[in-house]
Amino acid sequence: MNFWELFVAFILGLVEGLTEFAPVSSTGHMIIVDDLLLHSKELFTEQVANTFKVVIQLGSILAVVIVFKNRFLNLLGLNKKESFGDSTGRLSLSKVIVGLIPAGVTGVLFEDYIDEHLFSVETVIIGLVIGAILLIIADRLQPKNLKTEDVDQITYKQAFGVGLFQCLGLWPGFSRSGSTIAGGVLLSMSHRAASDFTFIMAVPIMLGASGISLLKNWQYFSVDALPFFIVGFISAFVFALVFIKFFLKLIDKIKLVPFAIYRIILAGLIYFIFLQ
Repeated sequence: MNFWELFVAFILGLVEGLTEFAPVSSTGHMIIVDDLLLHSKELFTEQVANTFKVVIQLGSILAVVIVFKNRFLNLLGLNKKESFGDSTGRLSLSKVIVGLIPAGVTGVLFEDYIDEHLFSVETVIIGLVIGAILLIIADRLQPKNLKTEDVDQITYKQAFGVGLFQCLGLWPGFSRSGSTIAGGVLLSMSHRAASDFTFIMAVPIMLGASGISLLKNWQYFSVDALPFFIVGFISAFVFALVFIKFFLKLIDKIKLVPFAIYRIILAGLIYFIFLQ
């Protein structure tokens, strides 16, 4: 394992950590950084490179678990000091499950089709642009009288509605977090409440998808590739940890339009680099 390979792992982990939970599409950034600059698939087989991307996603997931540690302990009933649930006005595990159902069912039904037909530069550009439009619409049409300022106030109807919006994130480039935060805002949630709920839902749905991928690709873990995986995992974890804390302090102040503008610029950059 040489220095360049470890540097590639570090940069890919950085990109994953900074973009996985931002409403900007981690897929779009990976296309530019990996395919254009780093060429990780030239260092390893395509299967190992794809497995690596699953590993760094796990690093990002761990960061969410750390940030929302007490919340997850409460949801699972493992916090012995406090007992949270619907009866105390706190977000319940049942609401999270209701939010996961739409995308979970859709993902299982269309996973093979999405993998075979939707992962291309063209579809990512479409996802980036349409997702940007959704972010702008959410900011412009957000109800003036917010019903939900805090994640603990989310209703079952809102949870299911956000889950429906999460289905849009299955389209590469659309951004799962972008679709769910925008959906939450349109459903009378504050930007912070929608973001909190988005991050909480991300853990089980990403763990499920990553777990399945790891089981399918377990044979591609090797002693030679292990340092590559470890560096990427740590990099993704550290940068995701920093970004999530920063993002949650910022989102209510800047809203979604700045991210929409960034997405449109990114879509244009991908178009001129790969399709011109």
